[in-house]
Amino acid sequence: MRIRSLGVIDDAVVELSPGFTAVTGETGAGKTMVVTSLGLLLGGRADPALVRIGAKSAVVEGRISVGSRAPAAVRAEEAGAELDDGALLISRTLSAEGRSRAHVGGRSVPVGLLAELADDLVAVHGQTDQQGLLRPARQRQALDRYAGDAVAVPLAKYTAAHRRLRAVATELDELTTRARERSQEADLLRFGLDEIAAAEPQPGEDTELAAEAERLGHAEALASAATAAHAALAGNPEDPEGVDATTLVAGAHRALEAVRSHDQELAALAERLGEIGILMADVAGELASYADGLDADPLRLAAVEERRAALNHLTRKYGQDIAAVLTWSQESAARLADLDGDDDRIGELTAERDALRTELGELAQTLTDARTASAERFADAVTAELAELAMPHARVTVEIRQTEVAEDADGIAVGGRTVAYGPAGADEVELLLAPHPGAPPRPIAKGASGGELSRVMLAVEVVFAGSDPVPTYLFDEVDAGVGGKAAVEVGRRLARLAKSAQVVVVTHLPQVAAFADRQLLVAKTNDGSVTRSGVTVLEGEERVRELSRMLAGQEDSETARAHAEELLETARTGS
Repeated sequence: MRIRSLGVIDDAVVELSPGFTAVTGETGAGKTMVVTSLGLLLGGRADPALVRIGAKSAVVEGRISVGSRAPAAVRAEEAGAELDDGALLISRTLSAEGRSRAHVGGRSVPVGLLAELADDLVAVHGQTDQQGLLRPARQRQALDRYAGDAVAVPLAKYTAAHRRLRAVATELDELTTRARERSQEADLLRFGLDEIAAAEPQPGEDTELAAEAERLGHAEALASAATAAHAALAGNPEDPEGVDATTLVAGAHRALEAVRSHDQELAALAERLGEIGILMADVAGELASYADGLDADPLRLAAVEERRAALNHLTRKYGQDIAAVLTWSQESAARLADLDGDDDRIGELTAERDALRTELGELAQTLTDARTASAERFADAVTAELAELAMPHARVTVEIRQTEVAEDADGIAVGGRTVAYGPAGADEVELLLAPHPGAPPRPIAKGASGGELSRVMLAVEVVFAGSDPVPTYLFDEVDAGVGGKAAVEVGRRLARLAKSAQVVVVTHLPQVAAFADRQLLVAKTNDGSVTRSGVTVLEGEERVRELSRMLAGQEDSETARAHAEELLETARTGS
């Protein structure tokens, strides 16, 4: 890695051993920045406060060796990255204003891609991870990770079924809590539809009835007017001497017909008078028919007004006219069908919910069985590792339990009992530690000291290395609280882990650093920064001096030097 303008580091190159690298230095020298840099390369949160004061941006660049078929390489190539002679070149730039950019294999990529690649490249563990291991949820995840496909396959099915059950329960709850509102709405719609169906209104009926009522209400005046108009056009039989319009127009037409052959203009007027005569005769005939057919029946008028009143009752409640009432009827019938269908939907959802709970119970039992089968092997493996870490009499066990709930509560049936459940099943998993014979097993959150917890964490990670390995492990002072012989055993176990993976440890313990294949010293210059020469590989005498400082705080102490050389010899010979 190359680190520029990050925290106290001005410009430094960190060359890690393929095996075990220990990063040491005085408190505040910048060891943590090495861890932070790797975290940035792995998609960690970018804090602009990390940018060195006076710099515009901080840059971390890394070269990570990967196989061409490794999942990380495949994912990077899918994003457009190119491998450089079997290595991924990754860079992360963080500006002082807070902007962050990432590049993989020469291609700009979202920062989220770095986190995806990290899952297959590096396992990072610090003191915060130890605290995380105290949570039962993390302990369950650890057991599930160790169990592999035996848990992963049914857990995927369980998770999908659980997600569907939550969706069904939400919809069902919404429908049932609104049942009263829906019932009231349905009753109102049903009443209105019954009223309209009983009246049987027809399209345009209200307009036709209004016109008929107007005629019937003025029948006598209409008949008198039609009769008078007919008499004016065609004459009155009771007044033979009277002059009518039809007779006068006919006389005018005859007068012009007599001379039409002498003048074309007059002939045209004669034709028009003929047409007027024909039209007047037609109108006179229709007036006679109208007058004869007009009925001044008061019973019919009463019937029309009664029908209009019935239609007006509908228009006051359901629309401004009969056309609007009929539209409301169609829409309300569709809405009522939906509301009535909700009852069917509630039945369907209830049946699906019950079926999903049954399925979840079966899958939860499968998960419990798989976890139980893996728990003993996992506990034995961690216990064996603790024996290697100067805890020869410690015993780790895994407790798997469920919490029973009332039968009418939200639970699932597992093993003949109704138990609480969640997104990962019904099991509560807890690691128990008995540090010595005769001590009762207690949860590691309560029964483990800081040093013991550090070793439990390391033991768990070593177990994972055998079942689900990643190429690189980074431990940030997880040896806190460990000292003496235990520290020697931690260093020895990390060295053994480094035979199958790359191990990077930021440590303050000389017993751990002595076992490293390569020891890096992070040191500040006089101006308080770490320059390119500030991260150095320690060899020979320099390494003895640093281990002496770590042992006694005095590089030139003969006693410390002797102890440092003894530590190096112990690490070299493995004795």
